[in-house]
Amino acid sequence: MPGPTDTREDLTTQVLDEVRGVLSDVIGEEYVEELDVDMDTAFRADLDIESIEFVAMGEVLRERYGDRIDFVEWLTTMELDDIIALTVGELVDHIVEKLRS
Repeated sequence: MPGPTDTREDLTTQVLDEVRGVLSDVIGEEYVEELDVDMDTAFRADLDIESIEFVAMGEVLRERYGDRIDFVEWLTTMELDDIIALTVGELVDHIVEKLRS
């Protein structure tokens, strides 16, 4: 878990690496390794994530971060077009914001 001395940039890098790991668990390591998953990677357009995979990702994130990161609840605050266009960076920023608060 991040410590109090982590800068936002350090924390963002750490969370991005963790999200890559979550994606490997959910959609397959081989698939994630073929892609350069970065902050601009779109879940739908680039990773072709299905709704069931979003649910699985939410569960893995909850296991990793606890109730502070409620991915499914966060998704319910968005319009459908926003969910379809969601990027890894937006998720990382959300997690970083919750961890720092």
